[in-house]
Amino acid sequence: MVSRRRALEVNRKRWDSLVPIHLRSRFYGVEEFKAGKSSLHPVELEEVGDVSGKDLLHLQCHFGMDTLSWARLGANVTGVDFSKEAIRTASALSKELDLRARFVCSNVYDLPRRLKGTFDIVYTSYGVLCWLPDLDRWGRIIARYLRPGGSFHLIDDHPFARMLSEKATRPAMRSPPQYSTEGTPLKFVVQGSYADGGSSLKMTEYEWLHPLSEVVNSLARAGLRIEFLHEFAFEGWQEFPWLSKGRDGYWRPKDPRVNVPLMFSLKATLPA
Repeated sequence: MVSRRRALEVNRKRWDSLVPIHLRSRFYGVEEFKAGKSSLHPVELEEVGDVSGKDLLHLQCHFGMDTLSWARLGANVTGVDFSKEAIRTASALSKELDLRARFVCSNVYDLPRRLKGTFDIVYTSYGVLCWLPDLDRWGRIIARYLRPGGSFHLIDDHPFARMLSEKATRPAMRSPPQYSTEGTPLKFVVQGSYADGGSSLKMTEYEWLHPLSEVVNSLARAGLRIEFLHEFAFEGWQEFPWLSKGRDGYWRPKDPRVNVPLMFSLKATLPA
């Protein structure tokens, strides 16, 4: 069985390789972003609220488009990612667009050795939990970086959605369906990426499946208070062939009778 450290290193190398692919993909729309378009979606804008003048820590920020979108809204932002190529690109984008931001190259677990201070908001979103082997440590690190009264915001794929087949033309379970990997990662050999399936890049990745209870309980055990948990029958990307994109940028089932949880959001606070 692969060690956690080895799995994280394999994933880091894959994400280093994905950055140039994502930069030129239509999925990310970097040129539109440079022209002023925000990469943020309605759910996070509504739930996080006004960030003007607030210190915001963005975990697993990839190459920083969302981080810099928060900066455009007035936040004092710090973005963190374990990919050196992603952080290099994020820093270059920040400089090119004259947006004040700090970027730190670190995986989530090593961050306390590389970043001091606390924040009003800790934020992470869209495809983040599956790369984390230990949610209890994750929860403690989030609590460590929050100021008393500060809030943590999470938006991600719903764990139920990870049980669905990505190839079926209508909603169907994977075979066999798995709701949790119980600490053991799944190994995949993947060609291309979610942003560019036509890429010739073929690499290995490891993913951990976490049930919703594990997400909530890890934050509660870290001393955070859960303010809300929302579930949505849409998501931020076309994970399945039976989804179509709406005007708000979210992907929903083409068949209105299909009503399954595809995405969730959560807010937790550190009591004052």
